[in-house]
Amino acid sequence: LVALGFAGGGSLESLFFPLAFLTGGVCSGLTGFIGMTTATMANSRTANAAQKSLDDGLRVAFQSGAVMGLIVVGLGLLALSCWYFLMSALGKSLPEISTILLNFGMGASSMALFARVGGGIYTKAADVGADLVGKVEAGIPEDDPRNPAVIADNVGDNVGDVAGMGADLYESYVGSIVAAAILGIAAFPGEMGIKGFLLPFLLAAFGILASIIGAFFVRVKEGGNQVLLKALRRGVNVDAVIMVIASYFGVRLLLGAEYIKVFIAIIGGLLAGVLIGRLSEYYTSADYKPTKQVAETAVTGPATVIISGLSVGMLSTVFPAVVVAAVIFISYYLTGGGDFNLGLYGIAISAVGMLSTLGITLATDAYGPVADNAGGIAEMAGLPPEVRKRTDALDALGNTTAATGKGFAIGSAALTALALIATYTQQVQMIDPSFQFNLSLTNPQVLIGLLIGGMLPFVFCSLTMNAVGRAAQKIVVEVRRQFKEIAGLMEGKAKPDYARSVDICAQAAQAEMIVPALIAIIAPVLVGLLLGVNGVTGLLAGSTVVGFMMAVMMANSGGSWDNAKKYIEEGNLGGKGSEPHKAAVVGDTVGDPFKDTSGPSLNILIKLVSMVSLVFAAFILANSLVNLL
Repeated sequence: LVALGFAGGGSLESLFFPLAFLTGGVCSGLTGFIGMTTATMANSRTANAAQKSLDDGLRVAFQSGAVMGLIVVGLGLLALSCWYFLMSALGKSLPEISTILLNFGMGASSMALFARVGGGIYTKAADVGADLVGKVEAGIPEDDPRNPAVIADNVGDNVGDVAGMGADLYESYVGSIVAAAILGIAAFPGEMGIKGFLLPFLLAAFGILASIIGAFFVRVKEGGNQVLLKALRRGVNVDAVIMVIASYFGVRLLLGAEYIKVFIAIIGGLLAGVLIGRLSEYYTSADYKPTKQVAETAVTGPATVIISGLSVGMLSTVFPAVVVAAVIFISYYLTGGGDFNLGLYGIAISAVGMLSTLGITLATDAYGPVADNAGGIAEMAGLPPEVRKRTDALDALGNTTAATGKGFAIGSAALTALALIATYTQQVQMIDPSFQFNLSLTNPQVLIGLLIGGMLPFVFCSLTMNAVGRAAQKIVVEVRRQFKEIAGLMEGKAKPDYARSVDICAQAAQAEMIVPALIAIIAPVLVGLLLGVNGVTGLLAGSTVVGFMMAVMMANSGGSWDNAKKYIEEGNLGGKGSEPHKAAVVGDTVGDPFKDTSGPSLNILIKLVSMVSLVFAAFILANSLVNLL
């Protein structure tokens, strides 16, 4: 907080910097708290509702996810609007208000880092530990109450997939609005600047209303996974159609017919979100060829499973990269034409367009862990087989929505990070109009920044994967100890000490996330002090490109390994307990930190380094060693 005030140069508005940072962090944490509280309440209610019908179970689980989705978008827009109105009432200019909003965004980013990284370490340490000893060694089913790590595993689903995902997308949501608002000041002349500033706020408001309406269209009769999937997609599609219509009139109303091309960027963002989500589903679902091929390699052992899963993940980066590149091209050239500033605004608005449906998109994703835990509760409570069949159908749908949700989160993070990089260049020009960028690759400052930025995602992934490995080792030792020392545990005559596993996961997550967090926050400031603004721009470009590709690869490799295992468990290639199944479990265990810890944490990294650079831009301009050369 002291550093934030110092970065502001001690001016009057800098007194608000720490407060804006705190409110950003508190709001992000509050969304996670409300989402997790709702999810834990909905777990048992979903299992109970599934006794009546599949539709009742779906509605309870989806409505709990909708709480999370609408809290994220509602609280994000409310907090940003409150800061805007407060600063306007105090007579602050738009550039001054923008700086306050950036500090709010950095607070949200910092909290997202702790929620995503800490949550990912917690959930996967519990999951890996429970699977290695429970499934592989002891041969007991998943969610078996005899497993000492089963409660930690179920808690981890909420920590990582509800609070972590919510904080990640809250950061993207806030960051895209702030970036577009700041770029709007430079993109439009004179009095139009305020309209460009306010358009992302208007689009976000339309998105909330569209999400509420879309949620009412999610209902289903008895049926399988595809019927359930159509029900969820119906809600998302209704939301998107309403958003398209509303955004057209919003652009006409606020900017006028002269700037109607901005609407094209919004459509581009909406379509990109859908396409990247569907591409993730294609590469990770057992309904399609890539994951079936991964499952088939399990016949020859775990080594070939690992090789084929990595291959699928690497190949899956091609089309998301093409989609994001196409959105950048369309948004920049069709929106801006020959106007550089308007083109950058188009890129930022496309990110707002992608995230405008976040209310219902996050609802479909947060639904997944609720359905998963409902199945675990049905198993532990000994509910009738038809209930477990319904919860299994809901859980299978949750696996699909999880894959599309991860793709959406990665795509939105990439577009938001690109918008923030564009905002960084504008922020520097606002602070020092005389500064001349030299972003040529022959400039050693840029080249060094690119190399350091490209290295950061690898270091980040190494730290988070090692953290999961160390924490999982502790869980494995504890679970083995309880199986060995608690008499009658395997026979179901005694209860395990669930709390001990929960404590181990929580302590490990808190300790292990400190170093990755410090690297993400310190790296851009240190590079800025050594290499100046040009070096920081190179770092942001390098970390965004490499981080985006790695996040896609890791998420899709992990998802493919997970669903290959489930494909075998359905009775294919020998079914449960067979040698291919054991090989697939190894692949799934490796994939857990890929798709739920390291991959998602890269979303936070690429946004946070941009946000830190923006907040400390004035400090770097004034104190860089490059100024002395």
